[in-house]
Amino acid sequence: MILPPQGDGTGSTLEGRRVSAWFGDRKVLDRVSLTMPSGQVTALIGPSGCGKSTFLRILNRMHELVPTASLAGEVLLDGEDIYAPGRRLTEARRNIGMVFQKPNPFPAMSIYDNVLAGLKLTGLRKSGGEKDHLVEECLTKAGLWKEVRDRLRQPGGALSGGQQQRLCIARSLAIRPRVLLMDEPCSALDPTSTRRIEETIGELAHEVTIVIVTHNMQQAARVSHQCAFFLAEQGTPGAIVEHGPTPAMFGSPTDPRTADYVAGRFG
Repeated sequence: MILPPQGDGTGSTLEGRRVSAWFGDRKVLDRVSLTMPSGQVTALIGPSGCGKSTFLRILNRMHELVPTASLAGEVLLDGEDIYAPGRRLTEARRNIGMVFQKPNPFPAMSIYDNVLAGLKLTGLRKSGGEKDHLVEECLTKAGLWKEVRDRLRQPGGALSGGQQQRLCIARSLAIRPRVLLMDEPCSALDPTSTRRIEETIGELAHEVTIVIVTHNMQQAARVSHQCAFFLAEQGTPGAIVEHGPTPAMFGSPTDPRTADYVAGRFG
């Protein structure tokens, strides 16, 4: 098993404390606590419907946008609760970026403008020269610069699926997040594009804390430093069964349910 090197701690530590979540009267998460350390990739694994994506969306305050949704607990970014009274939603979104399962660039907007789209939403201002530098820097970090540098004014929607996903990563990086959340970012991609996204994740871990939801056990083993195994059994809310360093989770898990899941015996 080859893991990406750990970062140098320039990212931020994200911590969920006793996080519970509901959709209406239905409880979907029960007292989930997890520390996602600076400079590491944390993979959230488990069967469908166990609350992984809900937990991920709670980490940057997307859960509260669902009309029937509610939650309890705390989410701390470097020790400060992002849900504390007086903390603005835009502040959480600027510090904690999100890349979704399906690539979602603005299709009619140019590649260049797609990268910069988040600046307006978060109120960040840049001069023309600063914008040019930022676009090149973020596309380079997302592994896309060499492929698109001669067509930056062409529509982002004209790119391939894998390129669109890397464009979305570049867009997320442009606002200088401290944490980057990824919800199954490779599920719709071919093996070549998947490998490139995984390489990008390994390279980014040096400077931003990454949390990824994946159903691909081989991917979790390749890209993450630690894993958290979520499970919802017999109608109960989702909870973490076990978490720890990725080699231990795959090589010597302590809970037999974890061993069965990572070996592909269910889920």
